[in-house]
Amino acid sequence: MEDLKELRREIDAIDEEILRLLNQRARLAKRAGEIKKGMGLEVHVPEREREIINRIIRLNRELYGEEFPTEAVVHIYREIISACLSLEKELKIAYLGPKATFTHQAALEYFGFSAHYVPVSTIGDVFREVETGRVDYGVVPVENTTEGVVNYTLDMFLESDLRIVGEVVIPIKLNLLSTANGLENIKTIYSHRHALAQCKEWLRKNLPQTSLIETESTAKACELVMELEDAGAIASEVAAYTYHLNILAENIQDNPNNYTRFLVIGKRWMKPTGKDKTSLIFAIRDEAGALYKALESFYRHGVNLTKIVSRPSKKKVWDYVFFVDLEGHAEEENVKKALELLQERSQMVKVLGSYPKALLQEG
Repeated sequence: MEDLKELRREIDAIDEEILRLLNQRARLAKRAGEIKKGMGLEVHVPEREREIINRIIRLNRELYGEEFPTEAVVHIYREIISACLSLEKELKIAYLGPKATFTHQAALEYFGFSAHYVPVSTIGDVFREVETGRVDYGVVPVENTTEGVVNYTLDMFLESDLRIVGEVVIPIKLNLLSTANGLENIKTIYSHRHALAQCKEWLRKNLPQTSLIETESTAKACELVMELEDAGAIASEVAAYTYHLNILAENIQDNPNNYTRFLVIGKRWMKPTGKDKTSLIFAIRDEAGALYKALESFYRHGVNLTKIVSRPSKKKVWDYVFFVDLEGHAEEENVKKALELLQERSQMVKVLGSYPKALLQEG
């Protein structure tokens, strides 16, 4: 027992030291914010945040052998940075709501709990909130590993001058939620069409007689189910806590490797971090070999494309534009040369942004 008491005393002493250092860090961050404001500089610098987190990940691996899990370190530092930034300036973030959706979860993952979050009804509304300056940034879904790209998000970039300033990738773990206590009570299931599609095999095997009803979001499904005794909603674990629903079945998605990628949109141009992606749109001329020549621009300069998607340009029938994600920053020499050649060979090139890769994808 004496050994245990001594260990607890040491832990208490460490906790007090951590608390002292957190308050010291907060004072320094507040002072740094005052200096930045006095110099007319941006208070929020995402590149600096990423630099801090990358450095902490490296130190935790090299110096301490990840005895404390690196994933937990990242979450802790995300909240430390978020809290310290709130002392300098309250960030306002618009996201595709309502609360407890996966987009809300992605926004929290990227900005932390100390930011101010504004749920809006549509992806277009997220863009408008940022464009008008009512919020600092927006978060929108762009693609899922099972369901593919979110076309509405891609199409918004054809109209908007906003830039992509970041990305976040989160695992999509779906659960069956209800006010009921057992599966035998469930007659109807509500959820977003993507969530229903991602769980179709589980539903076929376990609840083949239930009616499936699409809703505008997984959170909206939870709101409906709160008032019903014989219905279930497919949504996240966070939604279960938010709407006080029972979890009848966990991880019911058919594909265990189910991830959704979200984009962070804003007005600023991001500086290189060394681990970046670039997104762009281009349109080709109406002639034989035009797409081949455009794509050869990247091959010639050793630029790796990670995604290419075609979408109607909405200007005339059968006219298409291409959305591309590539590795590297637009200011890097090989990417810069590839984009210059692409410009020569295309009707239009619009760089949507260069930004740090999602932490999950850095390796």
